Amino acid sequence: MPVCLGIDYGTKRMGLAWADELGIALPLKTIPGVDSQGCWDELRQVVEERRVSRFVVGYPLHMDGSVGKRAKEVDQFVSRLEDEFDLPVSKVDERLTSLAAEEALGKKAKPKDGKIDATAASLILKDFLDGGNVIE
Repeated sequence: MPVCLGIDYGTKRMGLAWADELGIALPLKTIPGVDSQGCWDELRQVVEERRVSRFVVGYPLHMDGSVGKRAKEVDQFVSRLEDEFDLPVSKVDERLTSLAAEEALGKKAKPKDGKIDATAASLILKDFLDGGNVIE
């Protein structure tokens, strides 16, 4: 089992989750989103610290399964991930993961503290580890 980093993509912040060789997805933290200074430096630091060997990125399809503007942004992000790190990247259908994360956290969920984003990333990663919803 590779060491995986799950990413809930965002322009303001990105949620991260991690799974080691045991294959248990755990929320990790949030980092600044792609529109922020330092995004790639923080991501590089996590990759090195955790010895990541695969990325799993949430892919935001529309409810009807079509690809929209946000999914195209993720495609560009995935392209840069591949260029920057030379590691495999899997995309996972992330429809409703943020809602599921909010429900899982209940009243503790505050959008700005990043817990929702990191929990969403762990749900995306868990989906991948369970063999579901991978988009090629």
